[in-house]
Amino acid sequence: MTRSLAIVGYGKMGRMIERLAPEFGFAVKAKFSGQENVGARALTAQALAGVEVAMEFTKPDAAAANLQKLAALGVATVSGTTGWFGELDRVKTQIGANGGALVWSANFSVGLNVFREVVAEAARRFAREAGYGAWGWEIHHAAKKDAPSGTLLALAEEMKRTGYAREISLGANRAGAVPGTHEIGFDSAEDTITIRHTARSREGFARGALRAANWVIGKKGVHEFREILSELA
Repeated sequence: MTRSLAIVGYGKMGRMIERLAPEFGFAVKAKFSGQENVGARALTAQALAGVEVAMEFTKPDAAAANLQKLAALGVATVSGTTGWFGELDRVKTQIGANGGALVWSANFSVGLNVFREVVAEAARRFAREAGYGAWGWEIHHAAKKDAPSGTLLALAEEMKRTGYAREISLGANRAGAVPGTHEIGFDSAEDTITIRHTARSREGFARGALRAANWVIGKKGVHEFREILSELA
């Protein structure tokens, strides 16, 4: 059975999602560019009629309005926009009030989310070793707006949650067309341990998001991608 999909944000990720959508059983019913959707004005009941799930990959200053409008219209959503998470509680309230559903993540790469678990375990162990300092570093393509990215900030927060209470020095570079590299390191006077994830293309992000789109249809509530990984087909 083919399911209907809307793409909110028709940039590089939006175009890749459109290309890969048929592999996951989706037909793209509607597309919205940033220029036509300022303030979520293009997201109307008429424009989204028959759409079962929306893919929201836009900009930090547009995401919250888009997600709240989609919730009000009853459209389940997958969002990969970063830089807006300070408004997550407000969006959760709106989605809860409308009985809607959202899967969000700073990064929809399955490999990156497993990497995040590896980083958390390493941080938990090094938290007990006072001689080890920690850093996080990333590089992304020149067009990426937020720096550090939501992914690197999430990695640092994960390290803190597991008990690593010392400073974590974060750095970010933006250049060229790099899909994304994230590195976490621990250093002492005796040795250095480095853990790195390198994306080869945006396809991994798009495929993860489309798997989440199949999952979220018929669900309720707000879910982070890494929390549902074990349930994905």
